[in-house]
Amino acid sequence: MVYTVTFNPSLDYIVTVDDFKLGLTNRTSSELMLPGGKGINVSIVLSNLGIENSAIYFSAGFVGDEITRRIKESGISSEEIRLNNGCSRINLKLKSIDGTEINGMGPDISDDDIKELYKKLDKIKEGDTLVLAGSIPSTMPETIYSDIMEYLEGRGIRIVVDATKDLLMNVLKYKPFLIKPNNHELGEIFGVTLETRESVVPYAQKLLEQGAQNVIVSMAGEGAVFVAGNGEVHLREAPKGKLVNGVGAGDSMVAGFIAGYLTEGNLLHAFKMGLSTGSASAFSEYLATKEEVMKVYETVE
Repeated sequence: MVYTVTFNPSLDYIVTVDDFKLGLTNRTSSELMLPGGKGINVSIVLSNLGIENSAIYFSAGFVGDEITRRIKESGISSEEIRLNNGCSRINLKLKSIDGTEINGMGPDISDDDIKELYKKLDKIKEGDTLVLAGSIPSTMPETIYSDIMEYLEGRGIRIVVDATKDLLMNVLKYKPFLIKPNNHELGEIFGVTLETRESVVPYAQKLLEQGAQNVIVSMAGEGAVFVAGNGEVHLREAPKGKLVNGVGAGDSMVAGFIAGYLTEGNLLHAFKMGLSTGSASAFSEYLATKEEVMKVYETVE
């Protein structure tokens, strides 16, 4: 069983604005509204790939109500932790200006709310996989992911972390099964600019030295790099295709890797599935289906 945790889910408002102009009224030419948050995206893609999973997430206010409604519509298994105060966030993503987003802050999460999370984490058994993904509200400590890993240490749970900066670095001593920074996030950690797959390798290896068992570095159109704890290093170009919607592509890569590993137990197959799934989502209006993923998988060397 796979569990995902999303501290700061969102309602993603994805729009296209033709000929966007600053300081003027702009009108959308297309709109899409989806439940968002890295863990929720991972859960949706895992379900699309036939992997049993449950999404654990916090929600608040009328936006939280809509996130929950849309999650239920998607058909994935989920466990909501309802907050008494605040409101879940809305993230605005401009498709027509690639990579341009305005992300909300999200509600405060109290100590009592965190206790509810730990009650749900206590259900996770040896051999299960836990995905900790995405940002946290600014009022929470940057140690929350490592606090969770310390709490679960020794239980035989495979833990995947997709986060940035201290949220990521703090977990390394607990030996996460997989981490997935992108090249910009990896460069920010070490104070360098990483633009080629070859330049990424030594810094990914540094994360292995600090405790990570496996590292994928996603690089959008440049492909990805996989450095495994067994010493394997794989550099792959991005599969060919037309970028339709990059939102959730990195989360899809995480889901694809997990699905590949759980079905075959082979790290190279898992990496190939991760790269294929991330690309398939980028080539799709929404998160990739299994059929779309396997079509891309057949093209990956």
